[in-house]
Amino acid sequence: MSSLTDIDKRYLEKLFGMPSGYVLDYSDATYGEFFGRHNIDIHGRNYQTYGTSKAKKMRAFWEQEPDKIVAPVLNEMLSAYEVDCDLNDKPLDKRLFEKCREIITKISGGSESTATETVDAFLEREFTIPNLGRLPVEPVVASIIQARLAEARKALNAGASLSVIFLCGSVLEGVLLGVAQSNPAKFNSSSASPKDERGKVRPFHQWTLSQFIDVACDVGILKLDIKKFSHGLRDFRNYIHPYEQMASGFAPDEHTAKVCFQVLKAALASVAGTR
Repeated sequence: MSSLTDIDKRYLEKLFGMPSGYVLDYSDATYGEFFGRHNIDIHGRNYQTYGTSKAKKMRAFWEQEPDKIVAPVLNEMLSAYEVDCDLNDKPLDKRLFEKCREIITKISGGSESTATETVDAFLEREFTIPNLGRLPVEPVVASIIQARLAEARKALNAGASLSVIFLCGSVLEGVLLGVAQSNPAKFNSSSASPKDERGKVRPFHQWTLSQFIDVACDVGILKLDIKKFSHGLRDFRNYIHPYEQMASGFAPDEHTAKVCFQVLKAALASVAGTR
């Protein structure tokens, strides 16, 4: 059981919009994927103590799991709330946000980093696309990446925001797959690597972009700030499915597209060792 008090839970429920039965803007699929990154089957029967809504499963999760499991989940969800507000021009409840951050820091024993970076600050930083020859991918794949980067720039200039997001997501996934294939022992030995029901690490072709991001950060290839914003890009890339976009009400604009392109540039620099 976590050490969250009833008052703590009220603050968290308010920030995450749980009184509605939902949790932020997660669909059932993206909610399951989010918890899956922490090796938790949130849709499993053990979290249906109070019902099957996402909010009720979260309450069961808080009640059943210890602080060491609850804290990192809440910390990432807090970042997801912040990124969602920044990218979709939603007002961020700063007082409530900071209160929830204090709660998460408390249950993590004060060891959880509270350092944050806003999307606007991230956009202002300089990231240069590296020589693609430094990336651990085949030359023919590097040429495809080069073409997609050029197309993403054209789409950004043309205001085709959704196209920018999909192109950036596809390049990031391709590059991280190349990194994994070049470093199989390192990626397969990570505690964050996805495993099957027998506890065996899944082959790379079965990994999701989310899992590649988590493992790349765990083994030191992506920095923590890039991991945070990369998951935002990954979430948006999932809206390539029209019904997912409809359910979330996601409407990307130029600001969203610029952030995603910035995330990709930062990730490429990190992979190439130039950052």
